[in-house]
Amino acid sequence: MEIHDSQIELLRQRMARINEKYASAPAPLPPLVNESESRQERFCVEEWLNGEIVENEAGTHYQTFRRWERHRRHGSIDIASLAELPHDLLHAVSEGTVPHSPPQSWAFLDTETTGLAGGTGTYAFLIGLGWVDAAGFHVKQYFLREPGEEPSALAALQEDLRPFDVLVTYNGKTFDAPLLETRFRLARMRSPFERMAHMDLLHGARRLWKLRFESCRLMELEGQILGVERQGDVPGELIPYLYFDYLRKGEIARLVPVFHHNAIDILTLACLTAIVPYAFRDPSEARLAHGAEMIGVARWMRKAERHEDAVAWMRQALTRRLSDELTYRTMWDVAQLERKLDRPHGALAMYAELAQARNPYRVAALEELAKHYEHRERNAAMAMEFTQQALRHADTPELRRREQRLARKLAARKTARLLVPSNEWSS
Repeated sequence: MEIHDSQIELLRQRMARINEKYASAPAPLPPLVNESESRQERFCVEEWLNGEIVENEAGTHYQTFRRWERHRRHGSIDIASLAELPHDLLHAVSEGTVPHSPPQSWAFLDTETTGLAGGTGTYAFLIGLGWVDAAGFHVKQYFLREPGEEPSALAALQEDLRPFDVLVTYNGKTFDAPLLETRFRLARMRSPFERMAHMDLLHGARRLWKLRFESCRLMELEGQILGVERQGDVPGELIPYLYFDYLRKGEIARLVPVFHHNAIDILTLACLTAIVPYAFRDPSEARLAHGAEMIGVARWMRKAERHEDAVAWMRQALTRRLSDELTYRTMWDVAQLERKLDRPHGALAMYAELAQARNPYRVAALEELAKHYEHRERNAAMAMEFTQQALRHADTPELRRREQRLARKLAARKTARLLVPSNEWSS
């Protein structure tokens, strides 16, 4: 939830009531005698966050819950549209690892942890779980008021994940999932992720947007793609320190924005899931407008050996506004793919364009032209011309050897002509 001035004033009033209550209370007993009261005072999370204390066989922890109704929007995405996403949407972007499944069976997960490096000493003090249904988008958060509540939170998460078949994260394959799997093992519980297909949206987002944006961090894409600008957010690198400060002082107020940060991360993840996979399922449906996006998808197609599609999207990207660096690189890639497809005329046209202007691929393009005319056209004179042009820009041993070989071929051809009898010339 966003913290506005009115909400801050409400929080101040709550604090004043709490201070008044305990100011008039009798002097506290020694800690060992008054341990339960002291503990309750320390964990007054419910005074700040709507939620409840959950008790199960593993202990207790605190849970919050919030919902975005289907008529609402998050930036450019209608919440209602999330429940209507195609069942095969995640198949292509996950390279076939995620089977066809309805969006109601997808679980969106993100964690806030005590460290950014991972390892057995790091644990998730806040776990956020999101899902979509006919009513809208929901987020449940499992919070550890103290580290000892971890088994209870993990048990609740394990149970709540039963209805879901697909796990969707952002950098979760590298961080969130391995971290939680470690925590499940240490708690002697079975990880619920073992039976779930896992789609890490970060990889698809990077393929699509790394050529367009300097950063593919979730919050960056939230602003650039969804058009959402967060208010009152907390930097991710400060979150572990805020939790440790809470454990030392027992004051939850400074940790409240972390719950909002986590919930919005999960909502943004779900909304980007409604955008990124379309580019790999069917780029025409994705309505790609930026040339860099087209090239990102085309490179993925090339890696998947869909060379025809890759050339088509690269050529379309070249009609859009691109940086010079990206333009020349794409022209080179098109030429190489055309050659791979055994379409020499398409490749030659691109090599010729690259040979005419100063760019990083100029010499390589001239060398490719020389190879073509030497080996395919059997035209040593043209091959020599392109070789010498290349030498004017880069004097390399390879080009010198090519020049010498072509010179021998031209000399041999000239000698052969001189040895032809005069009557054959006249005929």
